[in-house]
Amino acid sequence: MITLTESAAKHIENFLSKRGKGEGIRLGVKTSGCSGMAYTLEFVDEVQAEDIVFEGHGVKVFVDPKSHVYLDGTELDYTKEGLQEGFKFQNPNVKDECGCGESFHV
Repeated sequence: MITLTESAAKHIENFLSKRGKGEGIRLGVKTSGCSGMAYTLEFVDEVQAEDIVFEGHGVKVFVDPKSHVYLDGTELDYTKEGLQEGFKFQNPNVKDECGCGESFHV
């Protein structure tokens, strides 16, 4: 299961509203960085047959089956800390992260 905080859902809703279209967001992983994997986020305009769909606070999150193995149990949040703001991933599957926080290992 993938969950969204209310803050993340509101932020995504604002982006979708400004964009004028979209079914929700796609959360995935790709091979990248020092630790091996990085998160990907993109808008979904067309749902794929194999997509696993989660909904939180009225926002749909789409995940492909291969990424779901690494993301199951993840909570997506949107935070503002001082001048820094962005999405924050609370993933219980992560065993280690690189020093810059851009990639992770499961």
